[in-house]
Amino acid sequence: MSAHDRYGHDVLSGDWRHAGKPRTTDMPLSLGLIVEVGSDGYCGEVVGWENGMIVLEDRNQRRRTFPVGEYGYLVEGRPVALRIPPRRGASQSLRTPSGSRTDSHEQPHVALGSRIYVEGRHDAELVEKIWGDDLRHVGVVVEYMGGMDDLLGIVAEFEPARGRRLGVLIDHLVANTKESRVAAQVRHAGYGDYVKITGHRFIDVWQTIRPDVLGIKAWPDVPMDRDFKKGTLAALGIPRHKPYARIDQADVGRAWQAMLARVSTYRDLDMDFVREVEKLIDFVTQDHIDQDS
Repeated sequence: MSAHDRYGHDVLSGDWRHAGKPRTTDMPLSLGLIVEVGSDGYCGEVVGWENGMIVLEDRNQRRRTFPVGEYGYLVEGRPVALRIPPRRGASQSLRTPSGSRTDSHEQPHVALGSRIYVEGRHDAELVEKIWGDDLRHVGVVVEYMGGMDDLLGIVAEFEPARGRRLGVLIDHLVANTKESRVAAQVRHAGYGDYVKITGHRFIDVWQTIRPDVLGIKAWPDVPMDRDFKKGTLAALGIPRHKPYARIDQADVGRAWQAMLARVSTYRDLDMDFVREVEKLIDFVTQDHIDQDS
């Protein structure tokens, strides 16, 4: 097998995307359209769209942003994929994901003092792919730390304060782990309401991708004495016929890029993970929203 086709016949190939998914019809966006988000029951009126994001406002005038395309949307009970209208450009009554008014000629904001830190490069790449346009528009920069051991130093050096909020997204944030202990230390370090630490239950951000998106039934269990990423690839047979002991970082990198290429919307991710990222975005832009109000 040549180097060019070593990934051509593994579990990440094939027509995985449409298997078992309900059919939807395309619907162009229009101001005032009432949309229900089937994944969580939220229902609101379309008040704008920009940078691949739709802004909905519910009856209590609370606004939330969702991605253009397929996201379990229902209009009058029918499943739809919401699309940008044929006319190019933004809607006339636009709001940024933070809720502030803008227009079709507005450029992305200058970076805020606030930041979001994630635990590794793969985490940062996934957040960039799904939330990148939204984050750039509101001026939020995402950075990654080398590991949990660096977090206390990063927070101390950052000096969180009003207008310099720090949001942190952590892998495997569950009880009785090193991650939870370090997070607790940061929470009790005297930074008040200007640091928010959240995370997901998975060992690695890879697992926040829904297995069916990759054409597998479930993420494999990896023994504790094995590197998680290499062990995952060995269990999935990627690269084909290559044993665990011979899987290297180049294999890990190629496999991750293949997985990342399969992700296109929020729907491809675990919804608990999606909610935690959105909480961080709301948190780090809070002072900016208050100033614009």
